[in-house]
Formats: sequence, structure tokens, C-alpha cells
Amino acid sequence: MARRKAPHIPDAILDQLLAGADPKAAFEADGLLDRLKKALAERALNAEMDHHLAGEDAGNSRNGYGRKTVTTETGRIELA
Repeated sequence: MARRKAPHIPDAILDQLLAGADPKAAFEADGLLDRLKKALAERALNAEMDHHLAGEDAGNSRNGYGRKTVTTETGRIELA
């Protein structure tokens, strides 16, 4: 089976993310990578819920937000 090629992240985006930051700190606990994982996971979960609630005459509605803890290969991330 062929492996998928990882998506290319443009250098301009990486430069913007690292602007004014210590690159070593990006890998520390609660560093840039952990914050990016948290933001991406929250966005994905919200998009999934929005899609679910907008589905075929669902009649459902959001009744609030709950906290979740996701375990990743680098540790736990608290999601809001």
C-alpha cells in the first residue's frame, strides 16, 4: 500500500508561527506544538458538531460545551 505524502506547509506560515518565539520552546510542554494541537482539535470537533447539527432536519441544537481531555503521543490536552 502506498504511503500518503504529508501535506506541505508553506515556509511563510512557519515563519509567521515562529515569529518572535524561541524555536526550542515550541517543543516544551504547553509550547507552540501543544497549543497548535489544541486549537486544531477544538476546531475539528466544533466543525463536526456544526455539521451534525445542520444535518437533514435534525432538530437538534447545541446545549453547551463540555471539557474533554485528549491523550496524544506527547501527552494530554485539555479541550474546552
